[in-house]
Amino acid sequence: MSPRLRSTLSAALIVLASLLAPCATLAVWAMHGPADTGRYVASMAPLADDPDVRDAAADTLGAGFAGLVDEVTAGPVNGSVRLFVRDAARSFTRTEAFHEGWDAANRTVHAAVLRALRDDGAAGHAITVDLAPVTERVRDRLAEDHVPFARRIPVRHLAVTVLPARTADRLREGYHVLDVAAFWLPLAAVVFAVAAIAVAARRRRALVAAGIGTALGGVLLALAVLVGRRLTVAELPGPVDGPAAGAVYDALTETLRTASWLLVALGLTVALASWLTGRYGRPPRRRSPAEPTAEPASKPSAEPGPHRPTRTGSETPWPGPRPGG
Repeated sequence: MSPRLRSTLSAALIVLASLLAPCATLAVWAMHGPADTGRYVASMAPLADDPDVRDAAADTLGAGFAGLVDEVTAGPVNGSVRLFVRDAARSFTRTEAFHEGWDAANRTVHAAVLRALRDDGAAGHAITVDLAPVTERVRDRLAEDHVPFARRIPVRHLAVTVLPARTADRLREGYHVLDVAAFWLPLAAVVFAVAAIAVAARRRRALVAAGIGTALGGVLLALAVLVGRRLTVAELPGPVDGPAAGAVYDALTETLRTASWLLVALGLTVALASWLTGRYGRPPRRRSPAEPTAEPASKPSAEPGPHRPTRTGSETPWPGPRPGG
């Protein structure tokens, strides 16, 4: 194989490996990040102290409680009662009971969604969850804190739709694709990178190019996360849009952003190390035995010549008769 063909093949493999690196990182993150219930709840837990999230939760709780009061009183409540309910809901979001209810609700919803995504028999059905256990847990905690009328909070078994059937089916298909991609994409990226270096005419240069390509893939992934944030927040409906949705998105993608910058750091480190070892780590060039050696300038000539007197005044005796003798 000619050096030009080897260089072309190596460049093509490096491009493929660089494109697969961010895709592989995204697939692995999706399967081992948000898909893990424990990690998901841990990522969502700090949001219970986020002001935007608490305001959104207070508005939702206040609207729900006002609707419950409407049912009990058989008529709409006046503005002062709604204002009182909203203030009470905002105060509730600053209690420990809200934190426990927040974690319990996230755990319940995530477990229901994950169970539905892994069950092929749930195709064509919406993903629903019963939040009655969460309501009961919050009620018990409020009662322990001696909140008036806490025991009178009704606990109803109501199926809340988390995802409609069509959206759930699309997510289920995507989940199965990610399950396969999370194994094969990283393997393919590594194989292509190793093959590119192996077939390259100049392997050190190919290693530098592979490192730069990996760093560019990390930058591309970071930009994709940023664009995905804008698109996701813009498409969310009504009460979940705005700063609260942005905070949730940032919490979910925190590890993905970290992984993207790790790709950048890894690629630049490999490229820089390869370049430095190639520039400053070369051993001195040894002379081939077949090369002729230059004669040193101070070496006397081996050819005989006329004898010249030395500077000490001593002369070699003249072999013939002296002049004038």
